[in-house]
Amino acid sequence: MLVPVRTDTRRVKVAVAAAGISSFALLYAPQPVLPQLAAQYHLDPGGASLAVSVATGALAIAVLPIAALSEIVGRRPVIMTSVIASAALGLLLPVAPTYSVLLVLRALQGIAIAGFPGVAAAYLVEQLGKTGVAAAVGAMIAGNSVGGMLGRLSAGFSADALGYHGALTVVAVVGLIFSMITVFALPPAPPREPARNPLKKALTGVGSALAKPVLLAQYAVALLAMGAFVAMYNAAGFRLTGHPLDLSPAIASLVFLSYAMGSVSSATVGRLVGRFGRLRAAVGALLVTAIGVLLTLPDSLPVVIVGFLVLTGGFFAAHAVANGWTAAEAPADARGQASGTYTLTYYLGSSIGGTAGSVIYAHAGWSWLSAATVAWLVLAMAVVSVVARPRRAAAAR
Repeated sequence: MLVPVRTDTRRVKVAVAAAGISSFALLYAPQPVLPQLAAQYHLDPGGASLAVSVATGALAIAVLPIAALSEIVGRRPVIMTSVIASAALGLLLPVAPTYSVLLVLRALQGIAIAGFPGVAAAYLVEQLGKTGVAAAVGAMIAGNSVGGMLGRLSAGFSADALGYHGALTVVAVVGLIFSMITVFALPPAPPREPARNPLKKALTGVGSALAKPVLLAQYAVALLAMGAFVAMYNAAGFRLTGHPLDLSPAIASLVFLSYAMGSVSSATVGRLVGRFGRLRAAVGALLVTAIGVLLTLPDSLPVVIVGFLVLTGGFFAAHAVANGWTAAEAPADARGQASGTYTLTYYLGSSIGGTAGSVIYAHAGWSWLSAATVAWLVLAMAVVSVVARPRRAAAAR
């Protein structure tokens, strides 16, 4: 009896890791070529960053309706449709005739991608149970970070030789390969009884997902931490290729190797949660992220690189804790809605924070951008601390 369970668990981990690689490679593919887009279409950093923010904003808007849809049609069909459609749209991006058309395609791609992160955590709980979800969520987020790194590096290294059109094509092919792995590996979810009044159930689930303060705290962490993280990386290409560092786009794209640190931290943070508890692990990870931001301030390339390594590791650890906390605390009848709400705030932070950070950088420079992102991270620490401490005190009593 145990062998099939272990086999299914491995298949689940492989499938969600591949889906994460595909989705996140495609979602952030334009990020390393933002300077080239700005030069091609005569844009400032804020205008160029829309190539990222439009997709993440559309994802944020679509994620709750798609999560509600998954309550009706099931999680697996939604995930399968998501990875296939997002890869197909990725193949269309390089042939977009204008920047406006590219932004429209990116918005559609964001909607398509929403199907995976919006329901993945709920699918994992249903497939593996609460006791097995932590390791699987870690594998999924590790796949997300690998995808983010692989997509950005593929685009960055291809841009010099192939231009941004060729760079986006390379990433689209990568996304298509990993989406096919998901299609063949993803096991069907356990059978469920058909829901009565599915629309009413979906709306009730949204209310339940918004009723628990501990869940609201995780949504705040997602919003603020993701906003800070994307803001730093949206401006990274401009800082690294500009004065005084003056790197080529291909060399500057090596900063995305920092995502390897995210893969390690997200996959291992479960041990810290087991030892210190979710609250201390979350606050510690956010503090590490803020320290990493501060390390990027000096005009010294080695120190800047260390800063990106530290902030990336800290961010993905914080994300893993908050995402797993959401999945564990969500009411049984609202797992999809809680997962969807977390994903909504996560990508709303990416869209708003990423654009706001690019505007701050364009008008005030790297120091002010760093100050703003540290302030967002401190606010996230305060929110989760205030909300979670009473729960810990009550549990102790």
